[in-house]
Amino acid sequence: MEIRKAVIEDLDDILEIYERARQYMAEKGNPHQWKNGYPPKELVVEDIESGNLYVCDIDGEIESVFYFSIGIEPTYEIIEGAWLDDKEYGFLHRIASRGKHKGMLEYIVGYCFDIHSNLKIDTHEDNKIMQHLLEKYGFLKCGTIWLEDGSPRIAYQKNK
Repeated sequence: MEIRKAVIEDLDDILEIYERARQYMAEKGNPHQWKNGYPPKELVVEDIESGNLYVCDIDGEIESVFYFSIGIEPTYEIIEGAWLDDKEYGFLHRIASRGKHKGMLEYIVGYCFDIHSNLKIDTHEDNKIMQHLLEKYGFLKCGTIWLEDGSPRIAYQKNK
């Protein structure tokens, strides 16, 4: 398995993975997190061009996709609750998988944690699967943040 930065040639595969993820979340009781075709193609292209979108490649096939950046995530500036600390952090967004291989989130978190020892992530209150996995992989629930559209998300952090 290899993690690499996504390139524009990966776009169709990435969009297919996101579509599959939307269907899977809806089937598992989370139809609201990625509603209305989120993330849109334009955002995915922007993520690729920024150099912050990554793919997990297994034997020449993209299995997973995720956004990872180090810096300030504006929606994390205000939290109802408290982050573990105010140190520099990396953050993850838009994690999705084709569903053929188990343990992809653990692999992704490990990869990002090797790059930066302070990670933040958020998820929808209906995304019970992601909440369970984040806690399984050592993230602590810190409170609630709000997206630009005002919708709440559960905020998590993990650091060394």
